[in-house]
Amino acid sequence: MSTEAFDAVDVIRTKRDRGRLSDAQIDWTIDAYTRGGIADEQMAALNMAILLNGMDRAEISRWTAAMIASGERMDFSSLRTPDGGVKPTTDKHSTGGVGDKITLPLAPLVAVFGVAVPQLSGRGLGHTGGTLDKLEAIPGWRADLSNAEMLDQLQDVGAVICAAGSGLAPADKKLYALRDVTGTVEAIPLIASSIMSKKIAEGTGALVLDVKVGSGAFMKDEASARELAETMVALGTDAGVRTVALLTNMRTPLGLTAGNAIEVEESVEVLAGGGPADVVELTVRLAEEMLAAAGVHDADPAAALRDGRAMDVWNRMISAQGGDPHAALPVARESEVVYAQADGILTELDALQVGVAAWRLGAGRARKEDPVQAGAGVRMHAKPGDPVRRGQPLLTLLTDTPERFERAQEALEGAAVIAPEGARPDQRLVIDRIAE
Repeated sequence: MSTEAFDAVDVIRTKRDRGRLSDAQIDWTIDAYTRGGIADEQMAALNMAILLNGMDRAEISRWTAAMIASGERMDFSSLRTPDGGVKPTTDKHSTGGVGDKITLPLAPLVAVFGVAVPQLSGRGLGHTGGTLDKLEAIPGWRADLSNAEMLDQLQDVGAVICAAGSGLAPADKKLYALRDVTGTVEAIPLIASSIMSKKIAEGTGALVLDVKVGSGAFMKDEASARELAETMVALGTDAGVRTVALLTNMRTPLGLTAGNAIEVEESVEVLAGGGPADVVELTVRLAEEMLAAAGVHDADPAAALRDGRAMDVWNRMISAQGGDPHAALPVARESEVVYAQADGILTELDALQVGVAAWRLGAGRARKEDPVQAGAGVRMHAKPGDPVRRGQPLLTLLTDTPERFERAQEALEGAAVIAPEGARPDQRLVIDRIAE
């Protein structure tokens, strides 16, 4: 005879029939699935019912809390300011894009102003790059830190970018794998709770969400990106984490690189006071939001990029994790150039197609256990809005394995749109700001 508090089939029927799950049902469901008391096929059915019928704010909040309760919760209250007060913490999460290296200059930039940045990051899958893959292109750098190492580095350096431990929201790992193979990844309540359970369990006091919208993003249209952003802001608020979201444009890749080592190189250019204007703009804007959320309102992040303070923190952060910030980065053995086919204005450079090309060149992975090439990727020589001439280099493809060039070229067919003089694309970077 079963000693379970609920029956999985009853829970599935409730949501199938557009009912509302009780707090007790949600708590039991997450706990039972994590420990094996609910079968994969039953959770798959419930996920599909949630995809089709949704959840209200209270349900999503409770679902997220139950996922957090499945594991440990980090505590940064031991971090101290020079005068002995509790050091504020703030973090950023991006929903993923192409050329999105913003975390690399952003974490040390925010740390300049005395705010700790515990940036737990992941690896890339498919066309979206992973922050840890990029940093692992730096000789000696390591992603895996113990909680004690992370706390020591936050106290000493102020910023850490590392892998999340397996103890944070373990229910999410199991749920995500199931969603991935059952066509339920797109369910906004499940996306939002997946992201926010880990971020809230991480223990940060404030959180800024960079929700991408466009061809290279998970959310292709503004309405769905806005719904996801609003849902996540509500979850953070309900959990007592000061949360704000920016909707940002991912129709075009960020910066002029998509890969691993080449994105690190570009990030260092930003930290040196240069770099592409869009990467600088978004880095500074997100830094301002993170600092404001942490209670720091008189900071000038742009100045800290120009005068070298952010670079100093970067060098210390990389060194603390075993990396050599001054070492030469890996370079791909082979390259191939894509040329402009007409004169005019580059009005479009499709982020998804560039991301897929970088992935096919070896910068990304199809399965989480696949290796990546540190030097592979795509360099862009023009951005939408730039004038170009026929025969001018538009892109340089980079890889160690030249047999990959053909499929990368196929991915790029039609990616660059060149229109007659006078045409101008929509170049908004930040589309909207969402807060409660």
